[in-house]
Amino acid sequence: MPPVLTIAYFPPIEYFAVLAKYSSVYIEACENYQKQSYRNRCHIYAENGRQALNFPVVHRDGTFSLPIREIGVDYSTPWVAKTERCIETAYRSSAFFDYYRNELFAILDAQPATLWELDLLIIRFFLRKIGLRTELVPTAAFAPEHVDIHPKRPNGILRELGLERSYYQVFAERNGFLPNLSIMDLLFNEGPASIDYLL
Repeated sequence: MPPVLTIAYFPPIEYFAVLAKYSSVYIEACENYQKQSYRNRCHIYAENGRQALNFPVVHRDGTFSLPIREIGVDYSTPWVAKTERCIETAYRSSAFFDYYRNELFAILDAQPATLWELDLLIIRFFLRKIGLRTELVPTAAFAPEHVDIHPKRPNGILRELGLERSYYQVFAERNGFLPNLSIMDLLFNEGPASIDYLL
């Protein structure tokens, strides 16, 4: 049976390592929103090391008991411009950033209304650019068992899949290799070879 993953914003490499192993995966569509998770945060490699990026959601009474598909993205602050600036600063000297920049930023600039829409558009963008044909199937009911990918709970996914290895990173000479960052780190640095890293 295909695994169940939660929705994620610029997901970590381990998320795509799971996607690469299956022709289809379930995406949890019936859970409630959880803060401090990959649902609205990611990690990139900035000049001074690991940097977290996140986006605000619309808070209203009962936000944390709302289905994930109903969580709105809060565009009342200029977080999109700030996020794009951070990504550009971190990756403008990477080998493949210029190839993907405009199409990726167009997703953010379009300001999708919900967290679900935004995250799904981003995941599908990276699936296409990496060359993975994994089908994403929203769950029809809450699935209590899912692959545990959480920024505050380390797991052994990359080790279990034999993917604990380095690839080129812009700031690695200065700060060393940082594992399991956002999938954008792999794509911007490795481009079409990203699929070879994941398989």
